[in-house]
Amino acid sequence: MGRSATIEGLRKFRQRLLRERDPWHDASRRFRVRRFAGPECFIEHLEGVRVAHLTDLHVGRVTPMAVQYDAVSMTNAGNPDIIVISGDFVCHSQVYLDDLTDVIDKFDAPVFAVLGNHDHWAGADAVRKALQKGGAEVLDNAHTTITIGHQPLQVLGLDDAYTGHASQRDALKGLKSNLPVIGLSHIAEEADALWERGVPLVFSGHTHAGQITVARLHELSVGKLAGHKYIHGLYGSRAADEPKGAVYVGAGVGAAVVPLRLGERAQREVAFFELGVQPGAFDEHHEEQAGYRGRKPSRKKKERRAQAVLRKRERRARRNGNGADLGSSG
Repeated sequence: MGRSATIEGLRKFRQRLLRERDPWHDASRRFRVRRFAGPECFIEHLEGVRVAHLTDLHVGRVTPMAVQYDAVSMTNAGNPDIIVISGDFVCHSQVYLDDLTDVIDKFDAPVFAVLGNHDHWAGADAVRKALQKGGAEVLDNAHTTITIGHQPLQVLGLDDAYTGHASQRDALKGLKSNLPVIGLSHIAEEADALWERGVPLVFSGHTHAGQITVARLHELSVGKLAGHKYIHGLYGSRAADEPKGAVYVGAGVGAAVVPLRLGERAQREVAFFELGVQPGAFDEHHEEQAGYRGRKPSRKKKERRAQAVLRKRERRARRNGNGADLGSSG
């Protein structure tokens, strides 16, 4: 069975999941399975490499565990070679870390991850340990090289830029220019600088696609008000003759506050990227987009975000009673 047939089988699998439950009773558990080709520059290096991208699992009380396991099932059914998850694994606490470990352990392919702002708020060390216990490799401003069918692929990960933990300098150190590379960053705007350093495809999250995309409300809430340049979907260019690159911003799996999602683009999703395939070789879910104007956070806002991590760390230490903090590094 070919890889395209596998994707078609995945769509049927998703339809079966929806038939087995009342869609009017539990519409929040609907998913979209999206599929795209990789950059043209990968064609001379890779053939038949499938990457599954998920983001913003937010394992916790807001998102039912059935949703998490549906995401795992649909990802595994797509038969990816690797799985990349771009941050925000928890919601607001460390209470559900065992559940997070169980979710990660159920993926069939190797998992590579970077942390998001919620992970640092809840305690980065504890989240890392839970991910590693489940078998994921956490890339904290670092990169690694994996081999898929005798084909080397570099995977680079930035720690969370929202809370001030990203270091592109550390992440890029030792990166080989003669090998293909994909990047992970919870905050999509970090892709701009990564493109200039030879990372042509970056996977991101954080925005949840705005969670409401009807009447273009996501453009107002995430774009104009929050100042994000990239909101949901594929931005930039995958063409070999373009000097930059592309970034994919996933709509996410979970939610941090309310699970409400309205509009096609806002639905929970699993995205598959076919590396080594020419863009245009199959129908994609949407075309490459231009980014919005965006607005960089001020120095004061960056300082407030960093202080928020410290305040939450101090509260955890007080709750533990002896000053010990399970997430001492953030």
